Amino acid sequence: MKRTHNILLALISSFIVVGTSYAADSKAKEAASNYVAPKMQHQAYGDLKIVVPLTTDDKAIHAMKLRNIENTLESGTHWDGHIHNTVVLYSKGVSLLKNPDAETRQKIDALKTKGVKFVVCNNSLIEQGIDFHQLYNVTDSDIVPSGFAEVAYLQTQQNYVVDPIN
Repeated sequence: MKRTHNILLALISSFIVVGTSYAADSKAKEAASNYVAPKMQHQAYGDLKIVVPLTTDDKAIHAMKLRNIENTLESGTHWDGHIHNTVVLYSKGVSLLKNPDAETRQKIDALKTKGVKFVVCNNSLIEQGIDFHQLYNVTDSDIVPSGFAEVAYLQTQQNYVVDPIN
């Protein structure tokens, strides 16, 4: 009886998860179908430099950040701008390049071909005992002494704006 109860509970939970996912997907599609493009007027973006510090191992945040960078590059194209992006991976952010799935690898590769730099904190590699050769497409030239210091350096010495959300 207890086993049957547990199986039923698992099935009900599965239906709830699937139903919730379906509902969320339906709402997103409905919202997209209701979108009406505004007649925007905006100054040319010109030359923009953005540093994106990434310190979390949360895959949802990784996906959001990569999507934000893609959107920024696209906006630069449409609004007469040249966008320079550098992603600084430190602390748990290094996990982005540890065995990324095929979709993430494809996004990283596409961003790199558009000039986005990904740099990795050497202090984080030491603290986590990671051989950088085991990270996705990381070479010696992608390593910086300190991720935290690199963000400050890019902001203060290279005039980058720091993405505040991490």
